[in-house]
Amino acid sequence: MSIKFLLNGETVELTEDTPTVTLLDWLRETRAMTGTKEGCNEGDCGACTVMVTDDSGARALNACILFLPQLHGKAVRTVEGFSGPDGALHPVQEAMVEHHGSQCGFCTPGFIGSMVTAHRNGRSDFDDALAGNLCRCTGYAPIIRAAEAASHAKIPDWVQDIPPEVGASALSPETSDELAAWYEANPNGTLIAGATDVGLWVTKQLKELTDIAFLHRCRDLQHIVDHGDHLRIGAGVTMAQLLPVLKEHHPSYAELVRRYGSEQVRQAATLGGNIANGSPIGDNPPALIALGATLHLRKGARRRDMPIEEFFIQYGKQDREAGEFVESITIPKNASALRCYKLSKRFDQDISAVCGCFNIEVSNGAVTNARIAYGGMAGTPMRAAKAEKALIGQAWSDENMTKAAEAMADDFTPLTDMRASAAYRLLTAQNMLRRYFAEASGLKVSVLEVKA
Repeated sequence: MSIKFLLNGETVELTEDTPTVTLLDWLRETRAMTGTKEGCNEGDCGACTVMVTDDSGARALNACILFLPQLHGKAVRTVEGFSGPDGALHPVQEAMVEHHGSQCGFCTPGFIGSMVTAHRNGRSDFDDALAGNLCRCTGYAPIIRAAEAASHAKIPDWVQDIPPEVGASALSPETSDELAAWYEANPNGTLIAGATDVGLWVTKQLKELTDIAFLHRCRDLQHIVDHGDHLRIGAGVTMAQLLPVLKEHHPSYAELVRRYGSEQVRQAATLGGNIANGSPIGDNPPALIALGATLHLRKGARRRDMPIEEFFIQYGKQDREAGEFVESITIPKNASALRCYKLSKRFDQDISAVCGCFNIEVSNGAVTNARIAYGGMAGTPMRAAKAEKALIGQAWSDENMTKAAEAMADDFTPLTDMRASAAYRLLTAQNMLRRYFAEASGLKVSVLEVKA
């Protein structure tokens, strides 16, 4: 297995026998480059953030869950490479010094990685760009001030890498046809797209993975195609790529995605991966179910379609044959009634305790159709069928909404775990339905809008 990439401007060529060596471990243990820090080792704290550039641009990514084969044909900049060859500081490094943006310094290399990437991409939404970097001592105000102060400075030439030209890699199929052939021949293999989930199998569960295919070079899985009244989204589309499209067509769903992980996670995590792992608390499935999305699966040359809610059978089990993979998802372009609500302990970058998505159509004062879906309420993401039945054909009223919320108690038997009790989950799920009615009635319901 040959891997070729740029590291701080220098060409690196590796022959790795272990495909699940992370960039973080390789930097610190093999190259003795200890500037990139290990904090959580699961992509949550951002201490390991590096800048990765390919032909689609520069991204801030977590080195702790980024496997070396994912770097083939890319360019990597670590904190050791953000300053110039003559030692000149990058503008964001100068600003961090000037604005006192560092105390203990442990988190600083990761902040610099995110800030350099944001600076290169011309971003000014620093609250979002830095939400995936945890600081426990300095406080975010001076760091945000530093990012703002550097925002208009010229991008230094030395961070504008041109990734190397490379050939194919044995572990990275170049097309979905190659992937289909490989997976049909290796039905027990592991598919890795962004590694935001599988990465933790290695770093936390200490699994040794064999028969791996990395999907990041399957460019034909990374397109969003407009078919007039609907969009067909490739399974390899990342959350970061999906976000601007959702802002245009489904703004409430877009706000859910904005809170999905961190900037680093959104730049790696794919829509297909979030569906295929079958998590009962994945944030995308409730929204897709509420939209009435169609899932497109492929095994070899054979393809089949299904309503996405039918894909999830029970906890840990999906309607997917060995060697079959998620190829794409189709959603309607227009669903003005769609609203998505996420409840989590932290507002940003946290796993949902309950995620509710609602798409209720009303005509002449009566409910004509209802799609209500939740994550975190059962072993799979699923619809609230009895609540829907209680609404359809009834007057659009607070009284009937309350009856539908009460019927929800027959839809779900949620579990108690570290994120929420069963009773709390049921109550908040019912309240989300009431919130939907309040918002549809013109009331402000967002914690970002309601003021005392």
